[in-house]
Amino acid sequence: MFSMRKRLTVPTPEESLAGRPQPLPTAERHFVNGERLKGPYPPGAEIAYFGLGCFWGAERAFWTLPGVIVTAVGYMGGATPNPTYEETCTGLTGHTEAVMVVYDPSRLSYDTLLKTFWESHDPTQGMRQGNDVGTQYRSAAYWTSDAQRDALARSRAAYEQALAARGLGPITTELAPAGPFYFAEDYHQQYLARNPRGYCGLGGTGVSCPIGLGVASAG
Repeated sequence: MFSMRKRLTVPTPEESLAGRPQPLPTAERHFVNGERLKGPYPPGAEIAYFGLGCFWGAERAFWTLPGVIVTAVGYMGGATPNPTYEETCTGLTGHTEAVMVVYDPSRLSYDTLLKTFWESHDPTQGMRQGNDVGTQYRSAAYWTSDAQRDALARSRAAYEQALAARGLGPITTELAPAGPFYFAEDYHQQYLARNPRGYCGLGGTGVSCPIGLGVASAG
């Protein structure tokens, strides 16, 4: 039904698949910690969104952090409402595979999330991550507040300098305000906890991101 050729440009809204008005069925609770994926979340909780390649391994990088309340995988950054995984993989929805991170800013800073984000993948690869090729694997971070936007800009500048010092190219990460996050299907949620030997193509550059750790500068 869909072309198997890997699209390397994000489609315009006019080129995108139509999608559907109804959300896809997904898991109710986190497979690892039992928290509700869609909330309600505790008072004071904040949300961050990241795309760093195949979301199976990307999600695991965050749910292990102390102070994370719940994580979920989904689709973000495109024009198609409520896309399926198969539709997203065509490149005709415009979405990247994304991770939603709900966290307690009194225990975990946004800077710590950013450090995990930058160091867990290679943000210089454009529309791919390792052997995973296509727009759905592009690096992305979507802010939910002015504080997150500013922290993202600072961390990107700092990490780009660190990468350049090691001979790596410029960062290609998409930075944008958060739009709709569409929860992925049940079987994708916490995939590597359900399937410990499952595929994980995530790999960083080995370059440390020079931003602070702690609970300060939460978004």
